[in-house]
Amino acid sequence: MNAAVQTVSAPSVGARTWIAVIGANLGAFMAILNIQIVNASLADIQGAIGAGIDDGGWISTAYLVAEIVVIPLTGWLARVFSVRRYLLVNAALFLLLSAACALAQNLGQMIVLRAIQGFTGGVLIPMAFTLIITLLPAAKQPVGLALFAISATFAPAIGPTIGGYLTENWGWQYIFYVNLVPGALMLAMLWVSLEKKPMQLGLLRQGDWIGIATMAIGLSALQTLLEEGNKDDWFGSPFIVRLSVIAAVALTLFIWIELRTRHPLLNLRLLARRNFGLGSAAAFLLGIALYGSVFILPVYLARVQGYNAEQIGMVLAWTGLPQLVLIPLVPRLMKKFDARLVIGLGFALFAASNFMNIWMTADTAADQLLWPNVVRALGQALVLAPLAAVAAAGIEPENAGSASALFNMMRNLGGAIGIAGLQTFLIKREQFHSNILNQSVSVFDEATRTRLGKLTQYFLQHGVTDTTTATNKALLAIGNRIHQQAYTMAFADTFFLLGMALVLALATVLLLKKPAHMSAGGAH
Repeated sequence: MNAAVQTVSAPSVGARTWIAVIGANLGAFMAILNIQIVNASLADIQGAIGAGIDDGGWISTAYLVAEIVVIPLTGWLARVFSVRRYLLVNAALFLLLSAACALAQNLGQMIVLRAIQGFTGGVLIPMAFTLIITLLPAAKQPVGLALFAISATFAPAIGPTIGGYLTENWGWQYIFYVNLVPGALMLAMLWVSLEKKPMQLGLLRQGDWIGIATMAIGLSALQTLLEEGNKDDWFGSPFIVRLSVIAAVALTLFIWIELRTRHPLLNLRLLARRNFGLGSAAAFLLGIALYGSVFILPVYLARVQGYNAEQIGMVLAWTGLPQLVLIPLVPRLMKKFDARLVIGLGFALFAASNFMNIWMTADTAADQLLWPNVVRALGQALVLAPLAAVAAAGIEPENAGSASALFNMMRNLGGAIGIAGLQTFLIKREQFHSNILNQSVSVFDEATRTRLGKLTQYFLQHGVTDTTTATNKALLAIGNRIHQQAYTMAFADTFFLLGMALVLALATVLLLKKPAHMSAGGAH
């Protein structure tokens, strides 16, 4: 009797299924890694293809816009063309386009190639999640979701490390070539493991084409305004205003259509389910903190500490490498403890890692950032797999595509909104702190005059022969010091903001219900 119960509660999963899940997650890992690895080397790519700083930003924007548009489409298109055919074709195109990007000769070519690559890479992310919740039984899903967590949290953390090393030692082209070997393995795994099924081209006639159009227009406009808004002074730019109106109108229409049509592209009613809705909200907040911290720390190290890409990568390695050790242990923790406790601990540690940086000074560098980065790695490792498991619990197979698209889209949107907001917040806080510091520094102040005199003497003793020039250099040095201090204080403020977003995510987790099939002590 006990043996029978054990068999029912923990059904075996064949090797072929695991090969499919691992292969799909390898694809998701490469697709997510491709975002951060390119961002780490953007300056080198811009220089090589003759792109300006502003225009060069479209190398990343083109990929992100295409990716976020295709994610909601994957569930439907996978049913139309079959999971095997759809995944294999997009995986192969992703690799082909990676190689093509390395050969791009100008900005126009690079933007077109990156946009098409984004359409293919965006397929790999939700399809990995979909295969986990459709191919694996509930008892085995935590293991699959741990694999997915390696893609979703480890890849962004380790991206700058890999990108910095390859760019500094091999050249920027290798950030694209690095996909080819693991990509070939991914293709082989998917080829031998995915079941052949017929296409259902008849679904094209039932397609929610108006919903698809409004979704594509709305998400494209939203992602573009988030990427370009800070550079164009947000609503001071007519271009950004127009994009905002288009995004608001198109996305409102999309939601209205999806709630009324008989065959919606996405089943938005899933968000009304307590665990899935709250889990998706927590994923949105996780995206803000996950991608926001990956964005803000390299900017600090480059602007304040003067680190190059490889040095930045070595600092961020401590947010990535520990996760490789920790994430495989998460399924065991989920068997021993309530998954909600694991999620809560993860969010608490992730929040603490950001709060540890709010006392930054201009001397805060690699050594001082080590422990915050390790704590952040601990928190990130604990969050995503149990959060996805709780959110996806009870999702029917026919809703798996919609659930995967919504959950992943919410995380990516959180990242896009978080980075855009942090860029603006950083600028505003730097201006605020500069004004405060400048008010406290006056030539009528004794301490300022003493400091100015010492710096003037320093420059006179080190090659400057003219007193006026030495004084001007001293004033410039004081101004630079104020600017550096204001920037450091602004970065500390951004880490506080990220920490508060994670506290809000923690509060969201407290409202989750315990799924019926999950219980402490391994009784699955």
